[in-house]
Amino acid sequence: MSRFWNPVVQTLTPYTPGEQPQMARLVKLNTNESPYGPSPKALTAISQQINEDLRLYPDPGGAALKKAIADLHGLDPKQVFLGNGSDEVLAHVFLGLLKQAQPVQFPDITYSFYPVYCKLFGMEYQTIPLGPDFEVDTRDFTFPNGGIIFPNPNAPTGRAIPRAEIEALLAKNTASVLVIDEAYVDYGTESCIPLLRGSACPENLLVVHTLSKSRALAGLRVGFAVGHPTLIEGLERVKNSFNSYPLGKLAQVGAIAAVEDQAHLEATSAKVIKTRERLVKELESLGFATLPSTANFIFTQHPKHAGATLYQALRDRGIIVRHFKLPRIDNFLRITIGTDEQSNELLTALKEIVSKA
Repeated sequence: MSRFWNPVVQTLTPYTPGEQPQMARLVKLNTNESPYGPSPKALTAISQQINEDLRLYPDPGGAALKKAIADLHGLDPKQVFLGNGSDEVLAHVFLGLLKQAQPVQFPDITYSFYPVYCKLFGMEYQTIPLGPDFEVDTRDFTFPNGGIIFPNPNAPTGRAIPRAEIEALLAKNTASVLVIDEAYVDYGTESCIPLLRGSACPENLLVVHTLSKSRALAGLRVGFAVGHPTLIEGLERVKNSFNSYPLGKLAQVGAIAAVEDQAHLEATSAKVIKTRERLVKELESLGFATLPSTANFIFTQHPKHAGATLYQALRDRGIIVRHFKLPRIDNFLRITIGTDEQSNELLTALKEIVSKA
């Protein structure tokens, strides 16, 4: 600690990102990255832009990328906001749209960056307990509030909410912004983006996406939000008061190509879904209980083995998963869906661990 830190810095508990271990041989199933590469079209587009033009600043507004996203989803480019990964987008959302007189609300077990943003920006917040089966019940949110945000599917549980339930919540929550964080939506969850099309677009619904998961571009750092043009205008004001050039030229051209290659997205997502369903069945045969998941990860526990013990035993075998030392979920492991080969190594290790114990 330095005596030059201001009081805000002194009280912060920063977000802890998933570990990126440097090990010679590793089965990495801890950060929900895609086990398959990006669209080949994205790699080609990036390589073609590696030239002397990199001396120039990129388009600060990302007009071409906004148009590609809008065209894909049947929206107007004025409904699209871009950021350096969805985490930066979310930071601008918290500061620009959710910092209100009333506390912002989100589930008590959810993406752990949400309370970090609140503390960073000096915001009050209220956590809504998940149900007995770790479900988000939209009827539990209260009014008035300073805004509501949750991932769909939720993280780290993987459980999803039907779009109809979110529509019902939106109908009740008319005095603040409702933010749906759809980082994992492409693995079997209904997106709320269709609600934003046309003249009926609600003025208080915002949907956030990332290209780090299903588009396999975590190393490029591209995220976006879509919503009513007035919400997007507010986010642009925040962004341009912070960093006018959040996305470099290579990120923009790579993202455009990835967004336009829907066939690659669908093919790789289908592989992940198939592996996920197989893995759940195999784990069940070993005695594991796994929550229903429509994400590229599962949340599972074994009634006879502590989560921390299983985590360490896997790590000793070069297999990295995620373990959260938090109330109610301390016994769970969050396991990213990898390739079939990675899943086989995981299952072989767990069979050995469970049988020995």
